[in-house]
Amino acid sequence: MRQLFQYLRTGVILCLLCLVLGWTLPAQAATDIDSKLEKQVLEIIRKNPEFVINALQGYQQAKQEKLQQVQQAFLNDLKTNPESIIGDSPTTGSAKSKTVLVEFSDFQCPYCAEVHKTLKSVVEKHKDNLTLVYKNLPLTYHTESFPAAQAAWAAKQQGKFWEYHDALFENQKQLGETLYVDIAKKLNLDLAKFESDRKLAQTAVEKDFKLANELGIAGTPFLVIKAGDYAGAVQASEIESRLANAS
Repeated sequence: MRQLFQYLRTGVILCLLCLVLGWTLPAQAATDIDSKLEKQVLEIIRKNPEFVINALQGYQQAKQEKLQQVQQAFLNDLKTNPESIIGDSPTTGSAKSKTVLVEFSDFQCPYCAEVHKTLKSVVEKHKDNLTLVYKNLPLTYHTESFPAAQAAWAAKQQGKFWEYHDALFENQKQLGETLYVDIAKKLNLDLAKFESDRKLAQTAVEKDFKLANELGIAGTPFLVIKAGDYAGAVQASEIESRLANAS
């Protein structure tokens, strides 16, 4: 909303000042409009609401076009240069498969826990021709999703991401500090390093979160697959058919 208000304020108000009132404004006018002039322009908007409607439609159209460009660029990279999408994210399955499945997930999301069971079965069945990539999308209303993602990242630094990942989903109702440390102990992690790495995990988790936001992903789980000639979003129930078509 703040971005929309800024757009309306600087775009609509300045355009109206220039076009409707016929004035020429300096480059920094957006920060120098006095309240009296602004009230005059707002009165013009009140009497001519079509200006606001047009501005809002233009804003939404530009936003949608930008989103489509970002999404298409992501899919193109997934097709031609999957390594750039994978980056430092954890992977399992075949290391050099032409079929790549990217999962955006939240350790506290119950739907992700269900999909986790499906994906684990799929990877075990197709471990020679499928690469699963895990990316974090901790939803803000899940209070333990970010700490859980940090703990899993710390486990990754000791080569135990997927074991830790599985344990988090299998004990999802117990997410919290006690569980994070208990899993680390059961996996025989170096606890001092684990604690240190958890503090360093924020940047990596936020990088995934930023990518998801740029792609317009609002919920979890969200799956994107590159299989054969197809690259795009997919439901867990469709993965087997996509893999069959690709082969």
